[in-house]
Amino acid sequence: MITKAPGYLFITTLSSVFSLALYAAPLAPQLTFEKGNLLYDNALASATDVANWVMEGSGETQFNDGWMQMHSPDEQGHHVFWCPQDFPDSFIAQWQVQNLKFDAGLVIVFLAAKGVNGADIFDSTLPKRDGTFDQYTLGKIKSYHISYYANAAHNPDRAHANLRKNNTFSLLQEGEKGIPTLSEQIHTVTMVKNHDHIQLYIDERKVIDYKDNQPIVDGVDTGAPLSDGKIGFRQMQWTKFQYRNFKVWELVPSQP
Repeated sequence: MITKAPGYLFITTLSSVFSLALYAAPLAPQLTFEKGNLLYDNALASATDVANWVMEGSGETQFNDGWMQMHSPDEQGHHVFWCPQDFPDSFIAQWQVQNLKFDAGLVIVFLAAKGVNGADIFDSTLPKRDGTFDQYTLGKIKSYHISYYANAAHNPDRAHANLRKNNTFSLLQEGEKGIPTLSEQIHTVTMVKNHDHIQLYIDERKVIDYKDNQPIVDGVDTGAPLSDGKIGFRQMQWTKFQYRNFKVWELVPSQP
């Protein structure tokens, strides 16, 4: 059992049980979850591991020492790398990342991504995408996204992570600071979606904690909470990060 101070992630492992207890701000009561079936397990260690993933934009991947390194050659443009699998309304996802380039960069995870009509994001009826941001935030797909490393050239060393809802690009929450700008460490990202409740941790530190139960945000109707869909990794053109050990489990709510 790992026990941390308030505001941190508690993980208790007993057989196949994964308990996630959140002791934090008044708006985040203690919750306990059990890890269900393993839905997806990808080491991201070789080109074979991501042969069926979909790259949009000018991103490239290379593989070194068990890591998938992603960047845009000559900083040509932004890019999104999609896992091909759809994930359910509730899940827990986890992966490891490490920054390899410190002058500028921005890293985002998309989740619950589907076409505006409920179609798969790769449906032929949807417009093609090439990494241009507004195609994802104001276009024909819906999603949530979280920027968990924010050191963009035009907005360096941003002090908080953002959770947004698309395709209205609505800012749902300014969270805590994500991965520190100059961190050379390996970080574990844990993302929890329990229907309308979205949380993200960097290591054991809570960064995002939001319940999407108020559809009107800044006068805009963002619609019902998003449910199932795809997960994708996005980087801005200056970024070079490496990724490994991407796993997704069912999330089974249980009583504390």
